[in-house]
Amino acid sequence: MIRLVRTNRAFGALAAARIVSSTGDSLSLVALVLLVAGRAGDALAVALLLLVGDFAPSLLGPLTGAVSDRFDLRRVMVASELVQGLLVLAIAFFLPPLPVLLALVGLRSVAGQVFLPASRSAMPALVSDEDLPSANALLGFGSGGEVLGPLLAAALVGVIGVPGVLLVDAGSFALSALLLLLVPRLPAAGSAGLLGSALDGLRFIRSHRVVRAIALGFCAVVACNGVDDVALVFLAHDTFGAGDAAVALLLAAVGIGLLVGYALLSSVRVPMGVLLVTGFAVSSVGNLLTGLAWAVAAAFTVQTVRGLGVAAMDVATNTLLPRLVPPAMLGRVFGNLYGAIGVAAALSYVAGSVLLDLTSAPVTLVVAGGLGTLATVATAVALRRRL
Repeated sequence: MIRLVRTNRAFGALAAARIVSSTGDSLSLVALVLLVAGRAGDALAVALLLLVGDFAPSLLGPLTGAVSDRFDLRRVMVASELVQGLLVLAIAFFLPPLPVLLALVGLRSVAGQVFLPASRSAMPALVSDEDLPSANALLGFGSGGEVLGPLLAAALVGVIGVPGVLLVDAGSFALSALLLLLVPRLPAAGSAGLLGSALDGLRFIRSHRVVRAIALGFCAVVACNGVDDVALVFLAHDTFGAGDAAVALLLAAVGIGLLVGYALLSSVRVPMGVLLVTGFAVSSVGNLLTGLAWAVAAAFTVQTVRGLGVAAMDVATNTLLPRLVPPAMLGRVFGNLYGAIGVAAALSYVAGSVLLDLTSAPVTLVVAGGLGTLATVATAVALRRRL
């Protein structure tokens, strides 16, 4: 991993930009939640903030991915970071009322949705196929900024306030854009108009059996297991009778497992098809076993192991798709995949919350993990002769 960064300046710049941007994103999320909660004083406003920040831009996945296939990837990434920085800067300076704030957050999230497929599409041009798994693991390890960001926000908000934290986030986007200038130009492979290009991307996924199986399997596993973020709160409070510290511990467990998993996968060589299905299985069985846990410590251990599975899913998917998809189509495939994953996560929150209200956190986690395991088996059967 260190060798790859040291010998490949372009990839090192992209990885550093991702780390900086990821940390800034998590900083601003905490600041915006505090801002909205302090003004509106109800959960609905916070839910709307998360909705426009995560779910709504996911619906534009076919279009945001098409942008990557039509324009130079470096320009797309730099422009996306600058647009996000300017929008956060506007929020920091004006602290607008809730409707305007939600609109600005939504626009910023759309720009971020453009950046993601562009950064993933750039990978095959920056690193060799042999180094692709390690490079994807390193990019994933950079998501550790999502773990560090809330801690930094907690330390900074009492000193510089919410506007100050937002200004720091705007600066992180500017720094990321500067780092991306070290990446060489990556001209588009060419495509039709934006709408026609987006439709072509959807047709490609539908017609390519392996890509379709990977996408459907990933989305199915997320749709089954995404509810764990909500269920773990009730598992700690209601089932174990523990306090907020236990909730924070359980929610941090997957993040810890993710970082360990990415670190391991940066040097371990495993067939990507095997890694993908293993990741699906560990992620799903992890939730099932968490529902059967008898104490916070047991649930924490299982969720940490589950994080290893999520890391495996991510690295395998981001390595397999560039090997299966023509460069001219890669941005649209990534855009559609990540957009669909966002929709699947939202559906999991809604359906899982209903199940939580009707049953309990252990039952919800067992059902979620069980359904995810069935989705894993179906994916393994669909891929067994094709990878």
